[in-house]
Amino acid sequence: MIDFEYHNPTSLDEVFELLDHYGEDARVMAGGTALVIQMKQRLVQPAHVIGLRRVGSLNSIESTSEGVRIGALCTQRQIQNHPVVGGELPLLADTFRKVATPRIRNMATIGGGLVNGDPNQDPPPTLIALGASAVMTSKNGDRMVPVEDLFIDYYETDVQPGEVLTSVLVPPAPAGSGSVYLKFLPRTADDYGTVSVAAVVSQEQDGSCKDVRIVLGSVSVTPVRATQAEDGLRGKPLTDENIRAAAALVKDEVDPLEDFRGSAEYKTDMAEVFARRAIEQAIASIPAGR
Repeated sequence: MIDFEYHNPTSLDEVFELLDHYGEDARVMAGGTALVIQMKQRLVQPAHVIGLRRVGSLNSIESTSEGVRIGALCTQRQIQNHPVVGGELPLLADTFRKVATPRIRNMATIGGGLVNGDPNQDPPPTLIALGASAVMTSKNGDRMVPVEDLFIDYYETDVQPGEVLTSVLVPPAPAGSGSVYLKFLPRTADDYGTVSVAAVVSQEQDGSCKDVRIVLGSVSVTPVRATQAEDGLRGKPLTDENIRAAAALVKDEVDPLEDFRGSAEYKTDMAEVFARRAIEQAIASIPAGR
């Protein structure tokens, strides 16, 4: 790994001063699980690393009128076990519970994971399905970016120079909706999923689909919201035929990369299968009487 200077600021103002001073030679580090690996592989070679661990305002979780606000330095283990997340956002708690291993979850943070831009991660599909936004902070103030728009390309995100992701705001799922996060994991528990899907479904009194959000991971250079599949189901009876027809549309929306987990064709087929299963399980989890 290359030589670098480590900075340990205690406030965001100090972080912004360091970013201004060192510019493109600096990288911000939260948990470090992604950045350290990239540095060891010489994929990134910053001369200055700015640690956020001592910036105490970034590791809290609170319920607000707009939803649950999660500080960027909150670890994945902290999120999965927090009573506010478990009570108000059970889908999110379950998703973080499925990330890798306890050792990784104890170190990796929600903010660091999002800024890393890895399209194979577990949390982004669920955050997008729930309509979450990332709060980007600079010396000029805050900027809200829907997580759906945060991912631009492979390992590329909409983080502007001088900005730090400081929190994630997650609104509650629609009242009476059902939701699920599934990942196809044929290898080891600490591996990425070959395909992952988050689905949130709500229905009308007559049993037709009121609204649906379907988001897939590991099937393109960014997480994919399957809008064609959503449009194919929204407003229609939630029959097996309609669910299968909607899931089939997913194949036209994904563009997976071939790797040791499977060919592009295989992942495309699995995307349809797991989208259908996610829709079915989300519907099954809708509270009785809704």
